[in-house]
Amino acid sequence: MRTTARLALLGTSLALVTGVVGATAAQAEDGGSGNITIDKVVVNGGRPVVVGTTKAVSAKVSVTASDDSGIKETTYISAFGPNPNFAQIWYDDGDITCVKVSDTTSTCSGTLTFDPQAATGFVDNNAAATWNLRTLVSANDFDYIHRDAATTFKVQRASKLTVNASPEPVKKGKTITVTGKLSRANWEDNLYHGYANQPVKLQFRKKGSTTYTTVKTIKSNSTGDLRTTVTASTDGYFRYSFAGTATTPAVNAAGDFVDVR
Repeated sequence: MRTTARLALLGTSLALVTGVVGATAAQAEDGGSGNITIDKVVVNGGRPVVVGTTKAVSAKVSVTASDDSGIKETTYISAFGPNPNFAQIWYDDGDITCVKVSDTTSTCSGTLTFDPQAATGFVDNNAAATWNLRTLVSANDFDYIHRDAATTFKVQRASKLTVNASPEPVKKGKTITVTGKLSRANWEDNLYHGYANQPVKLQFRKKGSTTYTTVKTIKSNSTGDLRTTVTASTDGYFRYSFAGTATTPAVNAAGDFVDVR
């Protein structure tokens, strides 16, 4: 195989084989011939691709296209982030499978792989951004269409959030100290580092309830640490909740139970 996914490769030049002579997957501009259309493109079910520090993440991509002669193939599917980060798959390698929806329409699907541990992995944390999904589709009558940004999607740095409420147990009316840490993946050293100066909600769920309510909002410090106090009133669970940012997904800490006596 040509390689199922390549991330952060420099100076790559791959010739397209269907109607665009001399173009490359990284360089071809929007264009085409005939009445072929790209109707729908979906990456990872419409969700951001969230990548941690150790495991490769797979993201399914589907391209639905139509032509009066029927669809022959989707030659390639390429995802491009801030240069030089990208991932790519090819029809000729068997990485893309096309399923006929009707005489004129087919959906071609494949899986892009994002691996933070690969030798060709993310160059740096700038890869957490909005990526373009490029593709080339051809029809049975040799019509073709290329889109440099058939759709866009986000790649994000995985996040972690912890919580600890103490003392346990505690007398009613006494002070409970709630600590925790907000961190996220760093692709430059493949470790998790604190996410500084971010608003995080302290939430409480009363014993027997299924609903968390927000007690207060605080900010993480320069190392991502969280610390605040509340007054003990009743048995229940405390957690921290982070709403996320463009580069980092939302995350909730697991609730920490406090026995109030």
